[in-house]
Amino acid sequence: MNENKQHPSLDRPATYLIKVPGHLDERSAEWAGGMMVKVDTGDDGMPITTLAGKIDQAALHALLRRLYHLGLPLISVTCLEVK
Repeated sequence: MNENKQHPSLDRPATYLIKVPGHLDERSAEWAGGMMVKVDTGDDGMPITTLAGKIDQAALHALLRRLYHLGLPLISVTCLEVK
């Protein structure tokens, strides 16, 4: 049985789910490569922002740098699907 699983690569976009503490608003989607921005409340009552969408590796690195420069530590970065 041959499973055709694709792995992240530099030359194709993938769907990512990125979580950071704090509250980013929908305007953040403009500099976040058009990713969906959703704010939920964590177990401790503090806001957690989730960014989700399909981006390539260059855009992912740029987004992570932007979050770093905003002083937002990463909670998680998950690759959900590779196209």
